[in-house]
Amino acid sequence: QLQLVESGGGLVQPGGSLRLSCAASGFTLDYYTMGWFRHAPGKEREGVSCISSRSGSTNYADSVKGRFIISRDNAKKTVYLQMHSLRSEDTGVYYCAAAPLGSCPRKVYDYWGQGTQVTVSS
Repeated sequence: QLQLVESGGGLVQPGGSLRLSCAASGFTLDYYTMGWFRHAPGKEREGVSCISSRSGSTNYADSVKGRFIISRDNAKKTVYLQMHSLRSEDTGVYYCAAAPLGSCPRKVYDYWGQGTQVTVSS
C-alpha cells in the first residue's frame, strides 16, 4: 500500500527555519516526481515546490524562491523541504504528493500525504 507521511511541522518565529520530511512506503521513490503543497485558511491550495523523478530538476513557487530547498534521498525513501526565513504567510498545512514519472512542475498528483501543520508566528 502506497503511503506518504509528512513530519517536521510546528510553531516557529518569523525568520526561523524548519525542515519538513515526507517518508514514502509501498513504492520505489526513484520513479516518482514529488511535490510539496500548502493550504492556508481562506486560501486555495498552493504548489510550493517539486522535484522530478529522473533528472532531479526542481521548481519553486515565486513566493518561496531563495528561501526553500527541496531535496530527495531515494535510498531513504524520503523527500525534504528545508524552509528558511519563514514568514507569517508561510503558515498552513503542508502536504507532499507523488506522481509516477511525472513532469515538474505539475498540478495533478496521484498520491497525497495527510499533511503537517506549519505555523509562523511570534
